[in-house]
Amino acid sequence: MRTDLAKLVIAVILDLADFTIGRMGIIIPGFEMGFDAVLGVAAVALWGWPGLFAFWELADPTGQADAFVPTMTLIALSQMGKGRKKRPQLD
Repeated sequence: MRTDLAKLVIAVILDLADFTIGRMGIIIPGFEMGFDAVLGVAAVALWGWPGLFAFWELADPTGQADAFVPTMTLIALSQMGKGRKKRPQLD
């Protein structure tokens, strides 16, 4: 459970970075695309195959729309819910 919580915290931090630092694409052309690629690699490193969903952010080269969708956090929450179902219930 602690690893899931740690991954969730990392996901929230990365989403906040995408929301703030990712806006540099307006000033530095191509920065947003590179940053989204790095976030996609980080998502795959954290969650494996489900992390591939983070690469959808590359579809928006401006980075304006995808910054408002906390993709990493959503992946983390979905994986935490999936892991909870596998654990035996204690009554």
